Amino acid sequence: MAEKEIHIGYDWMEAFRNGEEQALAYFFKLHSKSLAYFAGRMLDDKTEADDIVSRCFLKLWQKHTDFDSEQNIKAFLYISCRNACLDYLASLKVRTAGQQRYMEHLQHGEETLLYDVIQTEVLDRLNKEIEALPEKMKVIFKMLYVEGKSTSEIAEELGLSIQTVRNQKTKAVDMIKNSLLKKGVSDAMQLAFLLFMHK
Repeated sequence: MAEKEIHIGYDWMEAFRNGEEQALAYFFKLHSKSLAYFAGRMLDDKTEADDIVSRCFLKLWQKHTDFDSEQNIKAFLYISCRNACLDYLASLKVRTAGQQRYMEHLQHGEETLLYDVIQTEVLDRLNKEIEALPEKMKVIFKMLYVEGKSTSEIAEELGLSIQTVRNQKTKAVDMIKNSLLKKGVSDAMQLAFLLFMHK
C-alpha cells in the first residue's frame, strides 16, 4: 500500500484486518506513547516497558483479523500490557517499593485497569497541551505542577517577580483550558485538568 498520512475518512480498521502494515503503523502511532507511559509507571523500568509495548503490538498484529473496532484494539493493547507487566513483576526476585505497590494494584483487576487507562490518557493529553505552551510559560508551568516548586522559589530561580510568575501561571491554565474546549475535549477530561491544577 502507498504511504498514507493519518487522515479522517480512511477505513483503518478494514486496512488493519486486511493485514496492511500502514494500518499497524497508524495504531502504533495512536497508542504506543500512552502504553509506554502506562507500563513505565508500573515497572519503574523504561527499557522493559518499551519491550513490553513492542511485544503487545506484535501480539496485536498476529491477531489482526480478530478485531471489530478501534475500541477492541485499544482494550486488547491495555489488557495485554497490564498482564505482561504483572507477569514481569511476578518474575522479579527483588522488587522496589514502587514495583511491589503496582503489583498489588494490578492484581485488583479491571476497575483499577480502567482507572490507570483514564489517568494515563489524561496525563498524555495534558503533556501535549503543556508542550504547546510558549517557552517561558511552559518552563514556569512545569516547575509549578511537575516539579512542585512554590511561586516564590520559581521567581527567585528565574529572576522574576512573584507577580510575573503568577501571571504566567494564570495565562498557561487559561490557554490549556481554551485549547481543550476548542478541541471538543469531554467534560470529564476538563474536570480531570481542573483537579490536576488543584492537587
